[in-house]
Amino acid sequence: MHEMGLALEIIDIATASIPADLKGARVQRVNLTVGKLSAVVPDSLRFCFQVASRETPLEGASLNIEEVPVVARCLQCGNEWTIEEPVFRCPACDSPRIQVVSGRELDIRSIELEEKEGD
Repeated sequence: MHEMGLALEIIDIATASIPADLKGARVQRVNLTVGKLSAVVPDSLRFCFQVASRETPLEGASLNIEEVPVVARCLQCGNEWTIEEPVFRCPACDSPRIQVVSGRELDIRSIELEEKEGD
């Protein structure tokens, strides 16, 4: 399950992003974009994140995942569409010459911090 490795990387990146002058700050939420072709199972990633974040500044933080659909563009006719089924041919001209425009993303969009009371 590669989701555990991804969860650990997200935790490392988020922990490193906490400014030094905000000692005691905890991460409240991590916002991700995950493409449908990235081979990430969102529920598995959330579970791994919850387990791996114990005893870190991310313990109790939520992992907000925005799934990005697979969008393709035909290199023959220029048609652009969202791929819903595993058919990688242009629905307008039936050309197999396509370019995947989106759907491979795996990005941390933002990290939201919650400052500790009294700091």
